Amino acid sequence: MLTRVTRGLVALGLTLAIAACATAPAASIQPPPMKQLDAKTQLESGRRY
Repeated sequence: MLTRVTRGLVALGLTLAIAACATAPAASIQPPPMKQLDAKTQLESGRRY
């Protein structure tokens, strides 16, 4: 009985150790949002956003 409990605890500990070492999922890479142009720059460049 004690051997069975010990094996279960060792298996649980090994599983948790492996899970802790797993790599985190890669973050999605998105470009930063465009900087809002001020009114003067919009008038001078002809662009409107």
